[in-house]
Amino acid sequence: MLKNITNNKKKTYVGYTNNLIKRLIKHNSNKGAKSTKGYKWELIFKKKFLSKSKAMSYEYKLKKDRKKRSVILKDFNN
Repeated sequence: MLKNITNNKKKTYVGYTNNLIKRLIKHNSNKGAKSTKGYKWELIFKKKFLSKSKAMSYEYKLKKDRKKRSVILKDFNN
């Protein structure tokens, strides 16, 4: 999960990748997902999975669970 560091608007992004550093660089150079363009990002949460399908399943659940994302964001800020 990423958190924007560009301005005061709290914005998070959830995605999966097999190369975390490369993906973060892509997002920060406006070449990542459409919703990440125009912002600078920092990594606040990561979780490793043994299969792509399990990673995608968790990604889907986390994208839909705003409460869980808020808890992760709060834990990161403390």
